[in-house]
Parts: sequence; structure tokens; C-alpha cells
Amino acid sequence: MTENEKQIHPTPSLSRGRVKGESENPGSDIEHGGNIYRLAEELKMQERTIIDFSASINPLGVSKKIKTELRKQLKYLHNYPDPEARRLRKRLAQHHGIDPEMILCGNGSTELIYLASRALKPKSVLIPAPTFSEYERACRTSYELRVTSYELKRENNFNINPDEFIKSVKGCDMAFLCNPDNPTGLLLKKDSVMQIAKAARDLKCILVVDEAFIDFCPEDSIIKEVENNPYLIVLRSMTKFYALSGLRLGYGVFPQHLIGRLKEYKEPWTVNNLAQRAGVVALKDKVYRNETFRIIRYEKQFMENGFKKLGIDYIPSSVNYYLIRLDNAEEVITSLRNKGILVRECSNFIGLDESYIRVAVKSHKDNARLLKELSLWLKA
Repeated sequence: MTENEKQIHPTPSLSRGRVKGESENPGSDIEHGGNIYRLAEELKMQERTIIDFSASINPLGVSKKIKTELRKQLKYLHNYPDPEARRLRKRLAQHHGIDPEMILCGNGSTELIYLASRALKPKSVLIPAPTFSEYERACRTSYELRVTSYELKRENNFNINPDEFIKSVKGCDMAFLCNPDNPTGLLLKKDSVMQIAKAARDLKCILVVDEAFIDFCPEDSIIKEVENNPYLIVLRSMTKFYALSGLRLGYGVFPQHLIGRLKEYKEPWTVNNLAQRAGVVALKDKVYRNETFRIIRYEKQFMENGFKKLGIDYIPSSVNYYLIRLDNAEEVITSLRNKGILVRECSNFIGLDESYIRVAVKSHKDNARLLKELSLWLKA
């Protein structure tokens, strides 16, 4: 076992919960970003007045083209959705240059994380830490599953060392890799991911690469490599870059020999009519895509300049959110909440503590408000 590795919950107690430590924080207590409804109720505010930095969604919001298309489709809501999402899969295949028969669409990519665990029934899984908590929650659906946590080093800014990760893969039959990572925003370059994928194939370990945020740096996607690697799965989300969180839409590209088994376990009609149509239109909208890159690039520079000016430690991010560190983070979070501003408290990520906060890149007005509030608090 390498210095970075830590064996965790190899017994049936796995399914009863662990988020940070073997007996800490049951899974039902995991809090993701985006719960504006609870805060609005607590503060007796309207939901639309909450400024939500806890959910990392494109600040442009839903594109005009998608809104127009959805209005047209409202009169067809009496029809069941296509359970195979044929039109969307065909468009995705054209967009990526892959076989549509390798694609499964889901109610967000999270559905497919759970599906892969449930259908493929791995017995030993490697999960980096810190990373997206749903990998481990999905694994807890199996009583016989052993999870190995590959713990990343703070002094290395939580970067993944491909060689060390490959050593940790040995003895596992499934491994998860979030790229870019959530919550750090760190991107592992394509060559490094390919190195890990090749090693996973040689070790006969299924590598699940979650590219939920890769649309912000598409040149580093390995989605086209699935057809050449029977042990590679790539998951994608359309809720982040295209701001379709409320519709829930994701997809996965799977080796052909796994598709049949996955379909046996997949619930029908999980991708509704509006989500399917929105996905088709989104992939065609180059104007929206280009404007997103422009806005994100400008606002990230604005936020980084603000963090530096305030002396706030942050991890350089390749995407639309930042992991920042504040000594008095818990008090800052409470102060912001009382003003109707949500940020993502990160202590329930394995490997992080209560000093870490994740904040999204939002509109210029909202970003300026956040920096102002942080400035007022730090000067108090």
C-alpha cells in the first residue's frame, strides 16, 4: 500500500454509511450544492433572491435557443419519452464522432454512476479523495464491496500523480477518476488520463472517468478512446456547462460488451421529453458555447485577482469553480447564509476539513458581491 492509500470499510457496514471516516457522517447527511429552497424557507426569502455559489452552473443560464425549443415541446408532454433517447444519442454520436450504440443517456450523470456500480458489481473499488461523494455512495449499495481511498496530498494541491494512482489500481476491479476534479477544479491532462486508462486495461480494472465539467476544457476529453479500451467508461453531464440542472441530463459512453448488462439494470423513461430535446439543441448552439468561454475566462480572472488582493488561498482551477481556504470558514459561511448567499461547505469531502469552501464562478455582479462580502468579513 502506498503512502497515499488508505483501506476503508471493507465489511458489510459499508452500506450503512461513511463520508469522512469509518463511522462518521452517514450518507443521508451528505449535502450537495444548490439547495436554495431550504435557505429561502429559513430566511423567509423568495428563492429567486438567493445567490447560489454552491452549485457550479454556467452563469449564462439556459440558452435562448433551448428555451424556445422547450416552449414548442410543451404541447407534446402527454407522450411518453423515448426510452432509448434515439435522437439525442444520434446527435451525441455525431458531436463526438462515436458509435451511438455505445451511448446511454441518464437523469444526470449521477444516475449512471449508480447504474455502473449496481450492474457491474465490482468487488474492489478505488476512489480518490477528495472527490465527488456520489462515487462512494453508489458503492455503498453493495454489501460485499471493498473501497480503497487514494488520498491526495494537501502540500501537492491535491494533484493526482498518475504513477501512484496506477499502483493503487492494482487489485481493484473498478476505479473512479473525476476529471476535472470536484471540488478542486484540477484538470489531469489527456496524456496522463490515457496513461491511467491503458494501465487499467492491462490490469483488467474498469476505469470510470467522470467528465462532468470537461466541456470547459474539451480538448482533454478521452471520450473517443472508449471504443479502443474495453475497460474504459466515460461519463458526461449536460447540467453544468449548459445550465440544465433542473431538467437533469447526462450520458455515458460504454464499451459495447457492457451495454447489454447495463440496460438490464437501467430504469425506463428516466430522461424526459424536454431534457432530450434540450440536449439536441444544446449541442448545436455554438454561439452559446463561445460566449460561455468568453464569460468564464473574464470572470475567473476577476475572481482570482480578488482572491489575491484579499490574501485568500485558492487552488488554480480549470473550470467554473474554486476551492478556497479560510481559517474562519464556518463563521464566513454562516454570515453569507444570513445574507442569502450560499457557498459549498467542504468538510464532508474526504481529505478536506471545515476550512475549505467551494465557490462557483457566476455573473460579474454576483462575483463582485461575493468578493465584497469576503472583504468586509476579513477586515472585521
